[in-house]
Amino acid sequence: MKTLNLFVIALLSTVVISCKGDKKEGKEYEKKVDAEITEEITEEKEEASKIKTLAISLTPKSDSDVSGTVTFTEEGGMVTMVAYLKGLSEGEHAIHIHEKADCSSADGKSTGGHWNPTLQPHGKWGAPEGYHKGDIGNFNATAEGKGSKEFATNDWCIGCGDDKKDIVGKAIIVHQGIDDYTSQPSGAAGSRVSCGGIIQ
Repeated sequence: MKTLNLFVIALLSTVVISCKGDKKEGKEYEKKVDAEITEEITEEKEEASKIKTLAISLTPKSDSDVSGTVTFTEEGGMVTMVAYLKGLSEGEHAIHIHEKADCSSADGKSTGGHWNPTLQPHGKWGAPEGYHKGDIGNFNATAEGKGSKEFATNDWCIGCGDDKKDIVGKAIIVHQGIDDYTSQPSGAAGSRVSCGGIIQ
């Protein structure tokens, strides 16, 4: 009888110890899962914080009716610009980044010349002879006066503080005419019909 009692006690002790072990393992597993989830959330937040977006409005200049919006998005070292314009005459128009975020003058000339931190000649983006960092190019407007332009480059940044890459503190200018990519220093693109300061 004593032997049986001792056996039962030993068995119950083993079960209790086993249950305690299972609970301990269960808690450790829960902690591990919680840590992994926390790490994933942190990584996602860090990735999201690396994406910068800056939206600006363009207002009419030179007695035009041209207005619009431009959005800049920086992700993975690449800045993408998406512009939507309205109130344009049908056909091609030039769009550039100019050196100062000052749209105060009626003709838009308060923005200065093209943004050209590397002191290159004016030209088509990527031309071996050189081009300005603000030489975005041309886009088409419909008969209804609407146009859009998308452009992406790793030669720009948003608020990084690099004088040769940072677009903050500059301006977007839309011109009445076409950039011929050769005339110096601005491509003979005509009057400035819309302006927006690139300000954070």
